[in-house]
Amino acid sequence: MTLGRTLCVAVNGIDGTVVEVEAFTSPGQPAFGIIGLPDSACRQAPDRIKAAAANSALLLPRDKITVNLSPAALTKQGSGYDLAIALAVLATRKALDPSVIRDIVHLGELGLDGMLRPVAGVLPAVLAARDHGVSTVVVPVGNAREASLVSGIQVVPASSLAQIVERYQCVYKRRPLPPLPDVPAPRKRGDRAAHDMADVIGQPEARFAIEVAAAGGHNLAMVGPPGAGKTMLAERLVGILPPLPEETALQVTAIHSVLGALKDGELVRRAPFVAPHHGASMAAMVGGGTQKVRPGAISRAHGGVLFLDECPEFSREVLDALRQPLESGMVEVARSAGYFKYPARFQLILASNPCPCGLGLTRGCRCTATILRTYRNKLSGPLMDRVDVQLQVQAVTKVQNAPPQEPSAVIAERVEVARRRQRERWASEGQTTNSSVSGAVLRSGRWRLPAEVTRPLDHQLDRGILTLRGYDRCLRLTCSVR
Repeated sequence: MTLGRTLCVAVNGIDGTVVEVEAFTSPGQPAFGIIGLPDSACRQAPDRIKAAAANSALLLPRDKITVNLSPAALTKQGSGYDLAIALAVLATRKALDPSVIRDIVHLGELGLDGMLRPVAGVLPAVLAARDHGVSTVVVPVGNAREASLVSGIQVVPASSLAQIVERYQCVYKRRPLPPLPDVPAPRKRGDRAAHDMADVIGQPEARFAIEVAAAGGHNLAMVGPPGAGKTMLAERLVGILPPLPEETALQVTAIHSVLGALKDGELVRRAPFVAPHHGASMAAMVGGGTQKVRPGAISRAHGGVLFLDECPEFSREVLDALRQPLESGMVEVARSAGYFKYPARFQLILASNPCPCGLGLTRGCRCTATILRTYRNKLSGPLMDRVDVQLQVQAVTKVQNAPPQEPSAVIAERVEVARRRQRERWASEGQTTNSSVSGAVLRSGRWRLPAEVTRPLDHQLDRGILTLRGYDRCLRLTCSVR
């Protein structure tokens, strides 16, 4: 009877927990079982490991094998435990020295041929390993660039089970280590021309509103007839936003990693732009799922823009589900598989027509009062109370001989200057943008506006036309335009 141990990481949301993988062999009928709340993919690991070991000229014990994933109360999802389980089992029959692999984190899925395949969620897993005090992590070659984004931990790329076993045998016998496999360089992709504000004809008020929203991090709602340029303006917002700060970039990259959508293992620096279809479900928007809980659209938009085109066509429940994340910058999803938290600090951009037919109050509008009321009531008062800038976009009347418009690069420079001033202004409050400053700060002390300036707002507040949240929203917007 022998015991082998090594480490792996369970990713919950974008947070990881280091898992101890224990393998125990005992006399009895040959069997290979895994305990510790494995999901379906994890329970299938024995079949992959048996084939991988056979094709790698490695012998597994012929006794009863029990593998425990500790902490046992934590659900283990996915195939990323394959490598750790295989090495722990091999350590039970002295094919490996147990002390060599004891304190190393191993991540990766095994193919039937013994090759090591990339898995999702490596970045948050390596971050968790480093925070736990682990000094070395072994990952598939395909995940090596992603894992190397984490500083302060040694990343060892591996291409196969046989290769990593040979390496550990050399460590134990004090032989020269075999060379590590080459990590492929990122593919060169032609940079697709970004949407540029110079493409927007006219709309000076809307262009100014987009710039103010970008500078202060404000939410924006646009109402206007079809073809007025609402979608064009929203798509060009990310082009004038500054690069993501280091901490936010790591969070955004971790979300992409969990989704398996990280390209070439590179750090995501550009603010994401997410535009879900109006038929999106609650789970698709806020996160969830049956077999595996995944981040929703609001988390994919973290650090960037969530654009809801034709927003009244979304279900009322989906729209109102945005209210809590807009306040907290975090979404919490409770499922039978566990409790998951994802960051969701995004700029919300809403676009809608004045009515279902799009003609508004013109003579050609065919919408009845009941249809109009139903259409507009999709956007609840509490949701709109969280939207700082609300804009009427007019139809474009002149296209020919239109003067050249400012490109995104010029506007982005002004936005960057405004963001830098905000960081300096609110450094003592621990905030970085006007939109994130609390109303208590804006209504007191040195930031309190003179009474004659706030008198119209006070009057609207007394009459119940404006809520206190709306009052504070006006103050935040004032900071961005003055």
